[in-house]
Amino acid sequence: QRYCQDVYRGQLASVHSAARNQELQKLAQTYKILSPWIGAVTSCKAGQWESSWEDSSPWNYANWAPSHPLHIVTTCTTLSVRNGLWRSRFCFQLRPFICQY
Repeated sequence: QRYCQDVYRGQLASVHSAARNQELQKLAQTYKILSPWIGAVTSCKAGQWESSWEDSSPWNYANWAPSHPLHIVTTCTTLSVRNGLWRSRFCFQLRPFICQY
């Protein structure tokens, strides 16, 4: 997220529809990017697990893979280029990412 902000003056991508999810999936396929970061973070707040967007936009769409998001520790989210499903990943992993402006 910080790299998107500092270098590109953007945010990690937020996804609010199936059409947008498919658009980002195709973009990643075009550039041969496997499982890029998107801007969803899942964390425990006041004893409840919840997902939110890094850009603070409303949480009104999700496309989680079965058994995701994980509710173990705070996790970040990748987008599968194969099927468009989202998966929780440890946030410290180095991966490609999709910024939006």
